[in-house]
Amino acid sequence: QVQLVQSGGGMVQAGGSLRLSCAASGRTFSSNAMGWFRQAPGKEREFVAAISWSAGNTYYKNSMKGRFTISRDNAKNTVYLQMNSLKPEDTAVYYCASSPTGITTIGHAYDYWGQGTQVTVSS
Repeated sequence: QVQLVQSGGGMVQAGGSLRLSCAASGRTFSSNAMGWFRQAPGKEREFVAAISWSAGNTYYKNSMKGRFTISRDNAKNTVYLQMNSLKPEDTAVYYCASSPTGITTIGHAYDYWGQGTQVTVSS
């Protein structure tokens, strides 16, 4: 069993920054790739960013490149998403997830998910 517990998020004005955290317990965290997804009201879930188990590889959705940074601290079993230059269209519920099969943008490849955290960006 794996548990992913998210923290961070909240409300910020456009141009501001937030950092999301996702703490893992259970299965060996350091052997899994980790990803962040988001879902806005009325929209499908979309990929945001992913990081390999070693943190040697990262991948971002194009619209997040240069604004979002995914990182991980395997000693703390935690993955982070630093979000800068936030825009109102970034408003969504953000989810972290664990992938046993490596870095991927495909949601159903992730087998455990965090509880979600709301990010609201006002204009």
